[in-house]
Amino acid sequence: MAVIHHTTLKPTKLELLTAWLPSRPWYRGTGEPQLAKAGGFRLDDPQGAVGIEFMVVTDACGPEPVAYLVPLAYRGAPLEGAEHGLVGTMEHGVLGQRWAYDGCHDPVLVAQLTALIEGRARAQDQNVSDTPAQEVVVSRTEEGLLRDFTVTDDREGTALTTPQGPVLRLHRALEPVADGLFVPPQGAIGHVTGSWEAPDGTRAQGAFAVLHGGGRV
Repeated sequence: MAVIHHTTLKPTKLELLTAWLPSRPWYRGTGEPQLAKAGGFRLDDPQGAVGIEFMVVTDACGPEPVAYLVPLAYRGAPLEGAEHGLVGTMEHGVLGQRWAYDGCHDPVLVAQLTALIEGRARAQDQNVSDTPAQEVVVSRTEEGLLRDFTVTDDREGTALTTPQGPVLRLHRALEPVADGLFVPPQGAIGHVTGSWEAPDGTRAQGAFAVLHGGGRV
């Protein structure tokens, strides 16, 4: 299990994301982001080298607040060939300099997300070590390993496409579902749902990722 250090970060994660989010095609804001941490979960790297966090932040810069899912991979050294996925660097009070990457471009995070969907990994609490994340729910209706993803960002989110056909789509701008009941779209063969804190203090629930069969999204 990964150990969560309660220490300082310079700059903070929210400061990094404030500069980075407007560069994303799926960002819906029109001004400088006004971010607040709203939830998320972690996954463990079996080798213990990469920190993996699926962070939810709310942005209040527009007429209506928007919640974004931001998978982040934290490394102690640059990831070769992933410069396009770099969110920024920060100084960790315990671990020293850390490189934060958009996790969809980090093979360790993608592998562990795949393991979560395949039932080989379990979501962990975002803030407490060695504690499962109780509000993350995973469902899959078809078996088979997911490998060799091609990553594409668009206005709707991030698509991780496999040569075998299935497409894992991460919902970047999150949509709350009524009564907390997520109904998978037609053609979906798996999904990950979770919850986050809305600006008014209530809990919202929705899909973080949906696995579509046959390449249809």
